[in-house]
Amino acid sequence: MARYTGPKSKIARRFGEPIYGPDKVLDRRNYQPGMHGQKRRAKLTEYGQQLREKQKAKYIYGMLEKQFRIFFERARAKEGNTGALLLQMCESRLDNVVYRLGIAPTRPAARQLVSHKHIVVDGKVVNVPSFIVRPGMVVAVREKNKDMVAIVDSIKNPRVGKYDWLEWDEANMAGTFTRVPEVAEIPEKIDMQTIVELYSR
Repeated sequence: MARYTGPKSKIARRFGEPIYGPDKVLDRRNYQPGMHGQKRRAKLTEYGQQLREKQKAKYIYGMLEKQFRIFFERARAKEGNTGALLLQMCESRLDNVVYRLGIAPTRPAARQLVSHKHIVVDGKVVNVPSFIVRPGMVVAVREKNKDMVAIVDSIKNPRVGKYDWLEWDEANMAGTFTRVPEVAEIPEKIDMQTIVELYSR
């Protein structure tokens, strides 16, 4: 399954944000990568701003262009604000929910857990990271994988208290996706309207 495998700190420096989580390199060198990185940034055109926002969203949620475009088309086909629906769909991805529950320390790690069949949804193994989790579904660690060191270590620092749309059952290593979050509740600040405008050109 396609995914970005390049240098993550370079991406974080490009956007000036910890795209992949806490980054020591970003703390030390909070400027653009490359030999001209410390010079004043050129002002982006409207198209450049739209493209930058789309790239940021794709990197945050670990998606490449083809899949991100599919999500956009699905959001556009629904009634409601396309940008908000697109962000909510990204937030409802199984790998993202696993990350939000604290089962994995990062989204790439969550994606790997899902791909390697360590996660079950409503008791059934699901190994598709882009699977859309619906309200009421229970996402849990597979029984035979509950003693995995990486999972145990990650769960020691749960994130569930931060998110009102998730409930965590520590005893069963399971979390319930209670509802789709509102855009204002999602901590990542992505201007989805500019992405909609870009795709609507």
